[in-house]
Amino acid sequence: MNPDKKAIYESVLHVKRRGGYAWVIGIPLAAVVALGFVASGCSKGGEVEAAPTVTVQVGAAENETIERKVTGEGTIYPLEQSAIVPKISAPVRKFYVEKGSKVHAGQLLAELENSDLLASQKESEGTYAQAEASYEQAVQKAEQDRRLAKETLDAAQKLYNGRQELYKQGAVSAKDVDDANVALIQARNAYEASQKQLDLKMAEGQLAAAKGHSAGIEASVNYSKILSPIDGVVTDRPVYPGEMASNSGPIITIMNLSQIVARAHVDQQQASQLKVGDAATISVPGQPGALKGKVSLVSPALDPNSTTVEVWAQASNPGDRLKPGTSVRVEMVAQAIPHAIVIPAEALLTSPEGDASVIVLDTDNKPHKKKVKVGIRDGGAVQVTEGLQGGERVVTVGAFALSQEDDPVLAKTNIQVAAPPNIPEEDDENQ
Repeated sequence: MNPDKKAIYESVLHVKRRGGYAWVIGIPLAAVVALGFVASGCSKGGEVEAAPTVTVQVGAAENETIERKVTGEGTIYPLEQSAIVPKISAPVRKFYVEKGSKVHAGQLLAELENSDLLASQKESEGTYAQAEASYEQAVQKAEQDRRLAKETLDAAQKLYNGRQELYKQGAVSAKDVDDANVALIQARNAYEASQKQLDLKMAEGQLAAAKGHSAGIEASVNYSKILSPIDGVVTDRPVYPGEMASNSGPIITIMNLSQIVARAHVDQQQASQLKVGDAATISVPGQPGALKGKVSLVSPALDPNSTTVEVWAQASNPGDRLKPGTSVRVEMVAQAIPHAIVIPAEALLTSPEGDASVIVLDTDNKPHKKKVKVGIRDGGAVQVTEGLQGGERVVTVGAFALSQEDDPVLAKTNIQVAAPPNIPEEDDENQ
């Protein structure tokens, strides 16, 4: 080996040990791997030198749960929203809430001027009372008329029957019988007319009309009182007391922010993997913390403009933390596979032909290539469906360099395992 290269190599392989691991001092690990393989080809006078020691980092093939996730960018909407538009036009007499006030369903929010309506209500109440009295009077009269007509009919029937008997005995003339028959017919017609109770029906109609008018006025009076239809918070109140409120626009907007809905658009193929009830996480990019919720809607139709599928994720919103209109990232769990063999994504090697493999270290720290098949990918983790049993150590940093060597050279390579970069070194005096 060239003396200069040998000096560099020896300085690179100066290691510091702690806790069963070894790592290189002052030189990046990738440089160590590269220099190691350069040194392995060095020889003096054609003599083959011993294989160098290569320092790598490893990860474990864990038996754990891995999730298939679908992510998308979304916008926050309130769970419920009510933009209250008055049903009558009138000036606002008084507001009982301000913007930002918390309200509950049925709470009085505002009152409109209703003096004219109250006067009309008094008038309609009087008209209704008169119609009700007329109806009760008509009921009594109809009953009396029916009873009198029935008595008259019974008397006419009795007279007619008696005269027929007398006529048979020759005691009365045929004219007397005919007169009795005419009186019977008249009495029957009067009774049938009393059964129809036309006067009563007219009174019923007048009462119904008065009742309907009174109900209409009462409804208008109630419309002058603006009540909250939902629990929530006042997010808008564009009209001031004294200004005219009309049905052309809302005078108060209420939003229920105790729960929020994130509406995201995702690819059609990804959306087909989701269902209502799947776990979801809603977060604001660049801000700590996230809200946990569930998928509440997977649209059955494509958005015609973007050919994507709208998906809703609903979550509790403690303290009204997220505001409507906020742009968020929505992460939904489409599938969870328990007891899967999972390796770090950086340990996976892919050939130009698409074949996947890993470098595995045995108990003697000897490297071996293994072909694998992969399944779900979740960020920095990959599921291995074939090729590993779990518990193996796979090379992460340095795996690519090792994969470039032939099996005979790889078998002679000595491996040292470096500690993860997040484990700090201790001072020499503490060793």
